[in-house]
Amino acid sequence: MNTKQLPDGNSSWKKIALFLISQNISLFGSSVVSFSIIWYITLQTSSGKWVMLFTLCALLPQVLISLWAGVWADRYNRKYLIMLADGFIALATLGMAIAFFSGYQSMELLLAVSLIRSIGAGIQMPAASALYPQIVPRDKLTKVQGINQTLNSVLLLLSPAVGGIVLGSVGIFWAFLIDVITASLAIAVLSFIRIKKVAAIAEPATVFAELRQGIDYVMSHRLLRRVIICFGVSFFLFTPAAVLTPLLVERSFGGDVWRLTANEMVWTIGSLLGGVFVSLRGEFKDKIRTVAICLAGFGVTFALVGITSNFTVYLLIMGIAGFFLPIMSTAQTVLIQENVEAAMMGRVFSLIQIVTGSAMPMAILFFGPLADIVSIGSILWVTGVLLIAVGVLYQVTSKRAGLN
Repeated sequence: MNTKQLPDGNSSWKKIALFLISQNISLFGSSVVSFSIIWYITLQTSSGKWVMLFTLCALLPQVLISLWAGVWADRYNRKYLIMLADGFIALATLGMAIAFFSGYQSMELLLAVSLIRSIGAGIQMPAASALYPQIVPRDKLTKVQGINQTLNSVLLLLSPAVGGIVLGSVGIFWAFLIDVITASLAIAVLSFIRIKKVAAIAEPATVFAELRQGIDYVMSHRLLRRVIICFGVSFFLFTPAAVLTPLLVERSFGGDVWRLTANEMVWTIGSLLGGVFVSLRGEFKDKIRTVAICLAGFGVTFALVGITSNFTVYLLIMGIAGFFLPIMSTAQTVLIQENVEAAMMGRVFSLIQIVTGSAMPMAILFFGPLADIVSIGSILWVTGVLLIAVGVLYQVTSKRAGLN
């Protein structure tokens, strides 16, 4: 399939390194805050309802802003969009820090600021994903994504530990300040990179005309149609493991901060090993099959998590599950980057964000209240079995369609 990427000469390892550094610095601060907020809510309420509300506030605004974010990423300079979004998130977090320091500490405030932060993330993510093919040669996309996944995992390994230490010793206020500082550093690093705006394929008159152009592009593309459907279904089924496991740990094994921290850390250690595996292996020849295997792997591990009663065994299984994440993420992302026009990249990634961002809130609206009625373990077992089925169907239907 013909892919119109920017010339490889436009890329340099210096640009790649600076971009990876800036995005991972930003990720670290955001992760510290996210872990701190969800743990704070979990420990204060022990309620599936509040976890559900936080998740909706963290995800729904991303979906809504994505209607415009992808178009902006294709219309304007992606570097400046990322910087503006990071700055917007930092200001919102600073406001929350000041409020908490002044004694105004409420769940409603946490939800409101999480909503604002989600808007910034919704603008930043499509622009960042679309920018990689601008600075990375096509034959290096998998390697760079593997390096990025490894860096993500290292920082995500540190962030729950930092979040747990900060929350348990000096309070959530300092977690907010960490995010403000890291966002400022990320903006400073990114400012040193020179990135040109991608020339548009055409110039429709309105944002909605450009969005419609992106939808038509995806729906007429056999591969992208399947990828987006797979994203939507799998993210719906990922939601219990992604959102409810802290509550599972608190209910089944104890509400100590170290247990919540360990829950996140073992997942991230697994992801770190998976990222190293991707970096060393390089290209995946059959990316569709790779994704299908990872989906089945998630299904098996989530099902096992749902039935274990030993915390050590639970942590081991979660670590194995984490191993599949960077492999699947890299295979899916590079599959898209290799098969999408450069000028359409932002809209395609924003549509994926809309699908995944919609799937998770819909799932949490269902699974959140359900978690207060039936055991979370039962939910994980059922969704695990369904994920195995999704992986098999994705592989079989893609093979029948002649896609590879």
